[in-house]
Amino acid sequence: MTAAKRLDPDNNHWHWLAADLRVWRLERNLTQTTLGKLLGVTKSHVSNWESARENLPIKHAETLDRIWRTRGHFVRLRRLAEKAHDPGWWSQYTPLEAEASRVSYWALAIIPGLLQTEDYARALIDEGQIIDDVEAAVGARMARQEVLGREKPPELRVLINEAALDQPVGGPEIMQGQLAHLVALSQERNVILRTVPRAVGAHIGLDGSFTLLTGRKWSAAYMEANTGGRLTHDPTMLDDFARRYDLIGAEALSASASRSQIARIMEAMQ
Repeated sequence: MTAAKRLDPDNNHWHWLAADLRVWRLERNLTQTTLGKLLGVTKSHVSNWESARENLPIKHAETLDRIWRTRGHFVRLRRLAEKAHDPGWWSQYTPLEAEASRVSYWALAIIPGLLQTEDYARALIDEGQIIDDVEAAVGARMARQEVLGREKPPELRVLINEAALDQPVGGPEIMQGQLAHLVALSQERNVILRTVPRAVGAHIGLDGSFTLLTGRKWSAAYMEANTGGRLTHDPTMLDDFARRYDLIGAEALSASASRSQIARIMEAMQ
C-alpha cells in the first residue's frame, strides 16, 4: 500500500492537508522534485508532507497559496489541523522521540513515559481502563526507553510538578520504586531533572503538559490531550512553548534540591 493510500483524510486533518497537497501538485503536472525547488526544499520534504510523516510548515502553506492562487486554502487547512486533537499523533511522535538529540518534558500530572518504571507504567495503563492489551502497551512503552541505552543517548531536560510525584499510582510500593528510579536517573550525565513545588501556586505550566523535541535539523512540540494530542513543527508555536518551558523552569528547584524533595516524598510514602 502506498503512503497516499494509507492516509485517512476524512478523519485526520493532517492527512487531509497531505492529500490535498498531492492532488493539487498532480493537477499541475509537477513532480515532488519540482515542487521542492519552488518551495526551496528537497524532494524528501515534499514526500514526507504528502505522506503525513511530517507536517507542512505554515510558511510553505502560505507560499503554496500564493503561487497556486488557492486563496488561503492550504493556510486554512493547516490552521484547522493545528487546532484539532489528532488521534493518530502517536505514529508521528514516536519516530521523532527515537531520533531526538534532546527531549524536554514539562510533566503536570504523571511521570513522562521515558522515565517510567515498568510497574508504574503497568499501574497507570491498567487503572486507566481504556486499553485492552495492557501488557502489549507496557512492552511498547518500555521499548521506547531503549533510546536511553544507546551509545549517545538523548539529553533529557525534565520539569516535574510535585503533584505528579506524590500521586500514589499503583500504591506506595510502586510509587516508591518510581521515585527511586527518578533519583537514579537524575544523576546520569545526560539528565537534568528539576521539580516544581506545589507551594509555587499558579503558574503557566498548569495549562497542561507538553514535550519539546530537538533533532539535528528539526524541532517539534507535542501537547497532551485526553483523546489525542497535537504535534507541531511551527516555528511560532515552538518559540511559545520554549518560552513557557523557561517560565516554568524559573519556578523549579535546582537539580540537587529536586533530588532532596523526591527523596522526602519517597520516605513519606507508607
